Amino acid sequence: MNKTDRLLAIVLELQRNKVLRAEDLAAIFETSVRTIYRDIQALSEAGVSVIGAPGQGYSLIEGYFLPPVSFTVEEAVTLLIGTDFIEQWFDAHYGSKSRTSRRKIEAILPESVRSEATRIRKSFRLIATAEDAARIQEKAYIEVIRRAISEEKKISFHYSKRIAEADGNRQSVRTVAPYGLVLLNGAWVVTGWCELRQDIRHFRLSRMTELIDLEARFELPADFQLDEYQPPDDRHVLVRIQVQPDIADKVRESNHFYTETIEEHPEGLLITFRVRQPEELLQSVLGWGSGVVVLEPESLRHRVRNELENMLKRY
Repeated sequence: MNKTDRLLAIVLELQRNKVLRAEDLAAIFETSVRTIYRDIQALSEAGVSVIGAPGQGYSLIEGYFLPPVSFTVEEAVTLLIGTDFIEQWFDAHYGSKSRTSRRKIEAILPESVRSEATRIRKSFRLIATAEDAARIQEKAYIEVIRRAISEEKKISFHYSKRIAEADGNRQSVRTVAPYGLVLLNGAWVVTGWCELRQDIRHFRLSRMTELIDLEARFELPADFQLDEYQPPDDRHVLVRIQVQPDIADKVRESNHFYTETIEEHPEGLLITFRVRQPEELLQSVLGWGSGVVVLEPESLRHRVRNELENMLKRY
């Protein structure tokens, strides 16, 4: 942290904590007490009303505030929960920035707003999955891709498709000009120009390995806007299943990405999915067990039967 940033941060800390010793500030900013003394002097010379009480610490004169921003309780809660979300879902760099942002927001809130926002915020919880190796790796990839997008540099990675190509191969090496990152149904996806397919493609970070950023540069097309981009919908195959009542809630709550319609039925639910290939639903259907029956297409019914026969051979 440079000196200018530290001086502003010291003012915000004093606004938030009212009284802090030089030793406290030195610990917060990981610097020496002597440096803090110099910073306090620099603030005083710049006109910031810092006062020191022997044996107690530094504080700001009552009524001093920075910056002139006010938030309602609801706005404050929104911002603070937003910092929690960033810390959980983004990479380590932005996770760190979310924590400092949270401290700054709390510092400029009037005491009454801060207390009420804290009370309301305690009634909300954002619970992320455990920080397992896969999630840690994905966060590391977010940082690499985010930096590549900012610097307009291409990336390269090994990619594993869920459904094999016609030749049975699921693995490929891709070189991509990354246009943006999208959080879709809890999964991070990078959108960009794929040199292998010569088109805009989308890649889940969870299916990437050996990601590297390249020195080769690219230029973002002038007409591409991530917030307006709508990928072509190539899901033209309809799959219909019947769900028995005892697992209807389980299937409904799965909130499957490919769900098209859900209809109530005397015998449970009738659900229609729209997919590229029927095989995309195979694992879901098997996971729902005997409480689900595939009505159409016949090709998926056949795949389910074959899979069950192969499973029986192993038991």
